[in-house]
Amino acid sequence: MAALTARHAGFWIRVLAQLIDAAFLAFVGGVLTELSFHPRALDLADSGPSALLSLFYFGLFWSKVGGGQTIGMRFLGLRVVGTDGQLIGPGTALIRWLGLVVSVSVLFLGVIWVAFDPQKQGWHDKIASTYVLHVGPIEAADQHRPQTVVGRADSSEADRPQVTRQA
Repeated sequence: MAALTARHAGFWIRVLAQLIDAAFLAFVGGVLTELSFHPRALDLADSGPSALLSLFYFGLFWSKVGGGQTIGMRFLGLRVVGTDGQLIGPGTALIRWLGLVVSVSVLFLGVIWVAFDPQKQGWHDKIASTYVLHVGPIEAADQHRPQTVVGRADSSEADRPQVTRQA
């Protein structure tokens, strides 16, 4: 029974995933704006539709429905899980999104927190009790870093990670 291992995703790879997601959302938002016949569609001061699009996108993809991965996270091999190692539900995804809004609103301090936190959690992760993990293979050079056990390779539930901390 070989165990799959994953480590907490650091600051820069999470920033890159967020930039990929931002580019995708900007594209989708632009297309929706062009298709909209609403007279205020081009009013840049009205951020309601973009906030709703962001909430829907992250709420869907961070949750079990989206497999815990946004498009940027899928591209980079990252996944959001609860501190119990399970994929999170839509309610927890909503709490995480609201925490991200707070984290960004305070001069990005809650997001930058990831770079200095031992568990690589931002404020939004702490608020929602989540981790962002690498789900791809771990290089041999990374074996000295603290690891997290994620499920079992021979288990039918390998897609449902279970997090335990190793000493």
